[in-house]
Amino acid sequence: MDLLVFAEIMGTVAFAASGAAVGMEKKMDIFGVAVLGLTTATGGGILRDLVLNITPPAAFKDPVFAVISVIVSLILFIPYVHKAVGEKSEIYDRILLIMDSVGLGLFTVIGIRVAKTASIEDNFFLVTFVGVLTGVGGGLLRDIFAGDRPYIFIKHFYACAAIIGAWICAYLWDITGESAAMIIGASVIVILRLLAAHYRWSLPKAG
Repeated sequence: MDLLVFAEIMGTVAFAASGAAVGMEKKMDIFGVAVLGLTTATGGGILRDLVLNITPPAAFKDPVFAVISVIVSLILFIPYVHKAVGEKSEIYDRILLIMDSVGLGLFTVIGIRVAKTASIEDNFFLVTFVGVLTGVGGGLLRDIFAGDRPYIFIKHFYACAAIIGAWICAYLWDITGESAAMIIGASVIVILRLLAAHYRWSLPKAG
């Protein structure tokens, strides 16, 4: 469980950093940068809880991850830190990719776990949809707030990795047990995401 919490913190840090980076690219003020970091890190979980009629959402009942995301955003907003990160952008991008992939995998299977716990029926579509929404929802809100086309619709093999991992996790849930299903599902997502980034896998585009 301690390892799970640690991985969730890593994912929160990565998502917050990606949101803050977008805010700085858009020349937002410190409040805007913090909001984008917060939205990216916690938005998927909030959307998940709203779909499952869990109110108030967990992000408001236990705001520790919200606080972490804001702190990360504020740290990256400091000119010295932002400049230092920019000078080592290749290393930073690789670290962020790994952390983001771990976060995507973890948040997706956590979404499935919450859906399994909250839903009355064992609805395969519901739990996989909620899992994927938990994983990609924060980034979707980030891009909408920033005025961009959502990343998941135009870049690489991102949401599809979450969908495949969510299917596997939900299918294995009653076969291997909760822990094994979550580990396998999250691992598949991380591996697919890293392979997609390395080999630049993309889905066919219109036109």
